[in-house]
Amino acid sequence: MKIGYPNRQRQLEKLVERLGLSEKDPIKWQLLDLALTHPSISAEANYEQLEFVGDAVVRLAASEFLWETYPQQPVGEFSAIRSVLVSDRFLAEIAESYGIGRYLLIGGSAAQDRMGQQSRLADCLEAILAAFYLSTQNLQLIRPWLQPHFQNGATQILRDPARQNYKAALQEWTQSHYKVLPEYTVKESGPMGDLQRFTAQVWFQGQAVGQGRGRSIKAAEQAAAQQAYQALVISPEKKNQD
Repeated sequence: MKIGYPNRQRQLEKLVERLGLSEKDPIKWQLLDLALTHPSISAEANYEQLEFVGDAVVRLAASEFLWETYPQQPVGEFSAIRSVLVSDRFLAEIAESYGIGRYLLIGGSAAQDRMGQQSRLADCLEAILAAFYLSTQNLQLIRPWLQPHFQNGATQILRDPARQNYKAALQEWTQSHYKVLPEYTVKESGPMGDLQRFTAQVWFQGQAVGQGRGRSIKAAEQAAAQQAYQALVISPEKKNQD
C-alpha cells in the first residue's frame, strides 16, 4: 500500500510531531495513513479494522498505566477508572487536543455529520493507537503522549465519587443498599439534533428521584441519574458531615 494523496506524508509527519514523536521513530506510515482514512473515502481501505485492534490497545495502555500509578487501588477501582479513560467522550477530547480531525480524510457528507463527530474522533484515535502498536508490537510510541491525559483524567475521576458515570454509580448504590435497580422512562421531547431532544426520569422505590434531558437517550439518562445521585447519595452525606 502506498500513500497516494499529495503531501500526505508531510501531513502525517506533522501529526507525529504534534504527538511529541519523531519521524525517525519506527512508524509504519501506511498504517497511520489508513488510521486516518474514514470509510466515506474508501469502503475497503479505511480505519475500521485498525479501530477494532485499537479498542484493545487503549484498554491495555490504560490498564498498564493504572497498575503502575495506583498500585494500592483495588481492581474494582481500576475498572471504574478505566471505563472512563477508554470512553468515546474521553478519547474524543484527547483527539481534539491534538487536532487529529484536521488530518482525517473524510467524505463531504460524513464531514457534515456533527452528531457523529465524537464517536468518529474516538474511533480515529483508537485506529492511530493500533497503527502505532502494530508498528512496534508494544506501547513505546503510545505511552509518552497518552500518559499525561490518563494522569489528568484519573486525577479528576478519583475526585468524583460517581467516577463521571452517574448511571453506573446510582445502580451500584441502590443494589448495595436496597438490592434493587433504578428504572428509567424516556420520552422524545424535541426535534432531531436538538441538544435536549430526550427527557428521562429515573424511578426508585416508586418515586421519581431525578430528571434530565439530552441529545441522546443515553445522555438524558445520565443527566437524570446525576440528579438522583446528588439527591440520594451526595446530599445526605454532606448533611451527616455537617
